[in-house]
Amino acid sequence: MATTTAGQGLYPQHRCKTLHLVRHAQGFHNVAGEKDIKEYLSYDYLDASLTPLGWEQVDNLRKHVHASGLSKKIELVITSPLTRTMQTAVGAFGGDGYTDGIDVAPLMVANAANSGRPAVSSLNCPPFLAFELCREHLGVHPCDKRRSKREYLSLFPAIDFSLIESDEDTWWKEDVRETNEEVAARGMQFLKWLWTRKEKEIAIVSHSGFLFHTLSAFGKDCHQSVKDEICTHFANCELRSMVLVDRGMISSDSPATDFPGKVPNGPDLPSEIADEKHAEKTT
Repeated sequence: MATTTAGQGLYPQHRCKTLHLVRHAQGFHNVAGEKDIKEYLSYDYLDASLTPLGWEQVDNLRKHVHASGLSKKIELVITSPLTRTMQTAVGAFGGDGYTDGIDVAPLMVANAANSGRPAVSSLNCPPFLAFELCREHLGVHPCDKRRSKREYLSLFPAIDFSLIESDEDTWWKEDVRETNEEVAARGMQFLKWLWTRKEKEIAIVSHSGFLFHTLSAFGKDCHQSVKDEICTHFANCELRSMVLVDRGMISSDSPATDFPGKVPNGPDLPSEIADEKHAEKTT
């Protein structure tokens, strides 16, 4: 009998979620910071929005999401509540062009954050939820400070902001930067929170630092090439699909596809046990 499980893992399906992780597309702060890292300290890039190139990246991701069939599988889109992540989220996973006059709020209004982009429909797409736990490295860098919830509601009317507790940003501090360990701990808190959600396929649009420090906790027992798929930094608008497994009974979800057997009830002695009993009788 083969007993080796080296390099493999087997888990009940109802204890798994598929996460489609996306880093936001190129923002104006990325361009400035690449030229001079000190620009990350500039308030010129407060809650930076996407560049024209960033929007091209979003358009290409959207094409991929539809061509791959992913758009039909995703049940929920969770986004960091910053302009660049919400623009990326609605552009990649939102509905088609918005039509004025219909009695349904758009995911994004036309020209949101001076983007020059048309409105994005909230029809024929998953629900969108903004959540603070998947924000970028907090503090010091103004590009990672969010605007008021009130302002976001006017720009992204169909995104659900109900989990954003305060109107103003109380998480970001001007003179204190989160440590890498604190970002990773927040990431673990976020992943644990995901098990409170019923959805099994979830798109998450977040940031380079958050994704890197969160995922770096995983893959230590994998082949190096597999670990690299998990733990390397994300490029702008990169998407990676991962399976999150509940190995510690975090969730109480019951299996939707398992079947108990014995319907109707009857003898169910395993054949190998029957063979053993038969051998005992004949000796």
